[in-house]
Amino acid sequence: MIRTKHIALALAFGVAATALQAQDLRIGLQEDPDVLDPDQSRTFVGRIVYASMCDKLVDITPGLEIIPQLATGWQWSDDGLQLTMTLREGVVFHDGTAFNAEAVAANIDRSQNLPESRRKSELGSITGVEVVDDHTIAFTLGAPDATLLAQFADRAGMMLSPTAFEAAGTDFGLNPVCSGPFSFVERIQQDRIVLDRFADYWNADAINVDSVTFLPMPDTTVRLANLRAGDLDMLERLAATDVASVQADDSLTMEQAVSLGYQGITINVANGAGADNPLGQDERIRQALSLSIDRNVINQVVFEGAFAPGNQPFPPTSPWYNDAYPVPERDVEAARSLLAEAGFADGIDITVQVPNNPVQLQMMQVVQAMASEAGINIELQAKEFATLLADQSAGDYQASQVGWSGRVDPDGNIHQFMTTDGGINDSAYSNPEVDRLLNEARTSTDTDVRLASYNAARDILIEDTPIIYLYHVTWIWALDDAVQGFVPYPDGMIRLEGVTLAE
Repeated sequence: MIRTKHIALALAFGVAATALQAQDLRIGLQEDPDVLDPDQSRTFVGRIVYASMCDKLVDITPGLEIIPQLATGWQWSDDGLQLTMTLREGVVFHDGTAFNAEAVAANIDRSQNLPESRRKSELGSITGVEVVDDHTIAFTLGAPDATLLAQFADRAGMMLSPTAFEAAGTDFGLNPVCSGPFSFVERIQQDRIVLDRFADYWNADAINVDSVTFLPMPDTTVRLANLRAGDLDMLERLAATDVASVQADDSLTMEQAVSLGYQGITINVANGAGADNPLGQDERIRQALSLSIDRNVINQVVFEGAFAPGNQPFPPTSPWYNDAYPVPERDVEAARSLLAEAGFADGIDITVQVPNNPVQLQMMQVVQAMASEAGINIELQAKEFATLLADQSAGDYQASQVGWSGRVDPDGNIHQFMTTDGGINDSAYSNPEVDRLLNEARTSTDTDVRLASYNAARDILIEDTPIIYLYHVTWIWALDDAVQGFVPYPDGMIRLEGVTLAE
């Protein structure tokens, strides 16, 4: 009897120990990521997954300082045309391939030359790569590039296993292999992405959970309900309307950070047959749509004042914001006048695709109601987010409600969207003078010089309006109170170093 009891207790303790050791952190995402290949992907939620899976050459602090990650140090030449980086030793990719200068060179080559790569414009300044030794690499630039380190702090700096990507080609995203704290296990589309702790991670002592599961849940109400039910440990992008409820819940905590990016409406102006309509061909109609929108009302009605109205790639609090163009007041009469001037005095019908989550749908329904008063009749097409982006890339759209999470350097919020053949220029907007100005802004480290270039570009873009900017979000995370050590960052990423999950 005693022996049986001891065996039962031993088994119970064994089960408890196993449960203690196998800690899975479950994170609710607002969308399902697109392809899990940093060279091909473009979704914000994809970057959240990468933060656990794919280390970069450099990272940022919450205060936006660039700090070492896979590169431990760097030095610029006096003329700004060469960047030499010292690489971290003792790092391996998840498949055991060594991380070294040859691996970095192979990654840069892939980012620049893979036909499907979206990183080409981000690394366009690099004209040569020299492997100095196993842990030293030098980049030669065709012209000074003030943005390069910031690019290396994002997808362009994520290092993938050359062994894996050479074998997989464009299918790398089906089984991504990086060098971050967690390695890829499985993905079931629209259901989950599972990562396991990587035992050979160079900074393994900072990782305290055994696995992380990302669960896409577009409905903000459903995400919060799952958190409260114990089926999630944390969620990203808590709805502003749920802030008070979470703050009043003793079992939950909340963190927030002002974002670097924006939300807006991207207009197809030259991306295939989808641009062949008055909205795409006449900037006066795009200007009219912008004037029909009360951005302050959107912020108050949909977001309870938690966000910031906007009309540029940078928020009004940013030093890169152009004060010559403050957030415009709504002007229905001016909008009607522009429509009449364009030949649509009796109104016009347009179609806007929108992500199929309640918050974005509600926001666009408010825009829809406002625009109708100016004679602009909007048909909304709700789509799963990855589908929306695929259609946007293919030019199979008139207008698209989509945003950008933002980058440390201002170049990341505008260059790839507005330059001819930019990596995420789904408008297919092209203006040689805008190209010249935005390229010029990359070549100086003088803030005043760069600001002058951005302002001159905005003079043109305000008129051409390929993107109608609407607002700037505040990232809001809700967490079970068992989750400790999470640090909010302005880029919206979920970094798991130092995060613990209490029993």
